[in-house]
Amino acid sequence: MCALKKTVVLVGMMGAGKTTVGQHLAKRIGVPFLDSDEEIEHAAQRSIAEIFTRDGEAFFRRRETEVLSRLLAGAPCILSTGGGAFIQEMNRDLIARQGVAVWLRADLDTLWGRVRHRNTRPLLRTPDPRRTLAELMAAREGIYAEAGLVVDSAPGLSLDRMCDLVLEALRTRPDVLED
Repeated sequence: MCALKKTVVLVGMMGAGKTTVGQHLAKRIGVPFLDSDEEIEHAAQRSIAEIFTRDGEAFFRRRETEVLSRLLAGAPCILSTGGGAFIQEMNRDLIARQGVAVWLRADLDTLWGRVRHRNTRPLLRTPDPRRTLAELMAAREGIYAEAGLVVDSAPGLSLDRMCDLVLEALRTRPDVLED
């Protein structure tokens, strides 16, 4: 059994698998799983898309930082974040001080294949959502690279294998995970 000493914050683009991998990983090591977007929706009593439409992205990002701060102050867990959470410098600093960021890195084709049929992505409500996704990816990759750990996702990797890869990465950090 593993002992989690710090919260593991999964970061990366929409469609990278943060929620799916996070839920599976949390079950495997016996810790809680939290999703920052779900926490924001619960607190606001509306969906992320509704928050973006009604209050704008800047308002949403402020709430996101508040929620991340609260969740990071709690017991160690696996925490999935929205694709833009790690872009904010304040959030990166919070995560670095109180947890560890794990970037789930995936290529554009993989991401597009996972998000193209979903209408829950406010940032992709554009005339050319694939191009928008590519532009977001290009703008964010350098920032995601600041994560403490990087795990590559590839087509055909099973959920179990992705969790194995994340655990292998976490085992390089005895300040985060102890066997």
